Amino acid sequence: MAGLVWIRMSYLIGLIYALHILVCFFLIIVVLLQSGKSGDIAAAFGGMGSQTAFGPRGAATALSKATTWSAVLFMVTSITLSIFAVRRTSTPASSGSVLSGVKPSTTNSQPAAPAPQPSSPASQPAPAK
Repeated sequence: MAGLVWIRMSYLIGLIYALHILVCFFLIIVVLLQSGKSGDIAAAFGGMGSQTAFGPRGAATALSKATTWSAVLFMVTSITLSIFAVRRTSTPASSGSVLSGVKPSTTNSQPAAPAPQPSSPASQPAPAK
């Protein structure tokens, strides 16, 4: 029974990976297809006149809506895949730490020897008057 659950879960993870990759490519294409707002040289230096700080806000086009929804879907699939990755690697015996499988070093190091005390100078110069 546990094997069947594992097969279904790995199928689901593979499906989410495929969806995530498709959303990535779609998001890249949609962003590259959009035209820039105020593409002249004055807009690069903030010369937008009396318009708002981020430029005029017109009606949302189908391309901007597709960008928004694909970005949301990208974030959801990213979070879902990270949750599945954490759940798959954490077992009751492990703490889920990155260093849980690393063995401690077995070197026998000795503490450093203390530094020798400086000898007092034999003769000190006389103070100037």
